Amino acid sequence: MIPIRSSEITPESVYLSRRKFMKGVAAVALSSAALAACGSSPAAPPTPDPAQGTPVPPKASATTDELGDALTPFEAVTTYNNFYEFSMEKEAVAPLARNFQASPWTVTVGGLVNKPKTFDVAELERKFGEEERVYRLRCVEAWSMVIPWLGFPLAKLLKEVEPTSKAKYVRFETLFDQKQFPGQRSPWYSWPYVEGLRLDEAMHDLAILSTGLYGKSLLPQNGAPVRLVVPWKYGFKSIKSIVKIDLVEEQPTSLWMDAAPNEYGFYANVNPTVNHPRWSQSSERRIGELGRRKTLMFNGYEEEVASLYADMDLRKFY
Repeated sequence: MIPIRSSEITPESVYLSRRKFMKGVAAVALSSAALAACGSSPAAPPTPDPAQGTPVPPKASATTDELGDALTPFEAVTTYNNFYEFSMEKEAVAPLARNFQASPWTVTVGGLVNKPKTFDVAELERKFGEEERVYRLRCVEAWSMVIPWLGFPLAKLLKEVEPTSKAKYVRFETLFDQKQFPGQRSPWYSWPYVEGLRLDEAMHDLAILSTGLYGKSLLPQNGAPVRLVVPWKYGFKSIKSIVKIDLVEEQPTSLWMDAAPNEYGFYANVNPTVNHPRWSQSSERRIGELGRRKTLMFNGYEEEVASLYADMDLRKFY
């Protein structure tokens, strides 16, 4: 078994140091005080405010999720990231990603489909549109965010290529480029990053392909130019910088399943009653809050997705 590095867990000292760093913002919004984040061309930097001379972050049309929880500040979402292709250290990801080339970019969709096709990202946006979805992101490390994504339902793309009757799963693959992704030189993991969903999960309306957040195109550290977002699953399922999607008959083996099969299963549904082997999943630290809150079953999307697993013993599918 490949050991999981301690850098997966956000140290309390890092959390507190980020609060100190954000003290100017904290006076306006407490939610900006703590930073930790699970996980076409890059977006432009925040535009200056002529009156103040300070950057103004991009805005989302919404201010809360459907539960009334406030959005996580843009800076937190874009400066503290889990993205091992760049680095295993969260705060090192954004600096390393500055020169990442996210354009031109294509996504090849094939496998067990009637109409395989390679799409340019701009074509995806034109063809399938773009809508805002405010979702909670729950990291397997037991912290969470609320993020206003831009994107479209994955089902639209899958319907376009027409899965055959043999297709049971959807396999996703990240770009493999050791020059742009220095973390892929690490021997600890089997690159490129691979993830998968059962076909009915992928066809669910909540599952989206995201091309932006906070009203702007994705930054490289957030998975530019296109990533998966599956809000009822732990964040590592939402694979970034996708270049390939295949419809397959057999269940795919993800990077984390390969690295530590006793700790990371295929389904990875958020479940507060099933602990990670090394820590509890019953509660989480919402970025910007000083205490902890109870974790919700399926990350709060139980009403929408529980029927997908009606015949499964969820205790067996971490």
